[in-house]
Amino acid sequence: MNISYKEDILPVSELKKNTRRVLEQVRRTQRPVILTVNGKANSVLIDVDSYEKQMKALNLAGMLLQAEKDITESKIRPVDSFLKEFKRDQNL
Repeated sequence: MNISYKEDILPVSELKKNTRRVLEQVRRTQRPVILTVNGKANSVLIDVDSYEKQMKALNLAGMLLQAEKDITESKIRPVDSFLKEFKRDQNL
């Protein structure tokens, strides 16, 4: 994701004055807008689709970390035994 330093870093006062314009920019460009307070980065606005994608990626990363931990701790079993148990529990 590329950020336009001219367009995507704004003082929070700009959001207050031109809320619709800033929100439309975020939606249209699908780039985050970094809001500053007293010249320092304070908050980031992103569109809802980008947020949902990031949350899905974060959730997947968490599952992968848990899977790696399970492998490291030898909390694994052969797929055949898992499938037999799964089918039995699902009455398949």
